[in-house]
Amino acid sequence: MEYQRKLVHVTRLPIRWGDMDAYGHVNNAVYFRYMEQARVEWIEALGVQVRPGGDGPVIINAGCTFLKPMHYPGIVEVRTYVDPPGRSSLQSHVDMLVDGELVAEGTAKIVWINTQSGKSVPIPDHLRAMLEAE
Repeated sequence: MEYQRKLVHVTRLPIRWGDMDAYGHVNNAVYFRYMEQARVEWIEALGVQVRPGGDGPVIINAGCTFLKPMHYPGIVEVRTYVDPPGRSSLQSHVDMLVDGELVAEGTAKIVWINTQSGKSVPIPDHLRAMLEAE
């Protein structure tokens, strides 16, 4: 059976004037900020505080494919999907849409670590249950 990515979060973020660059479109680095904001909102909605201390999620890699430029003013809808979790990590995928049109696709690998030791730890059981629920 082929696994379908699971939609886990949708948010809408304003495109700000300051997000634009000298070319008059949203700077490529800002796309990563949009993905980060959506990821933090989703993780905090799971009851995980994204703060130093104890165990928590970090990103070990991230990527983005820029399909069409975004411009101010506007709203970007960020849809976050995940693949099945591994022991301590999961792969996330993001679609960014403006006015219903796909403008960028992103990815980020999320790993649970002990923030004191920097070593990976298993994804907490209650989070794993939520991630694996249909």
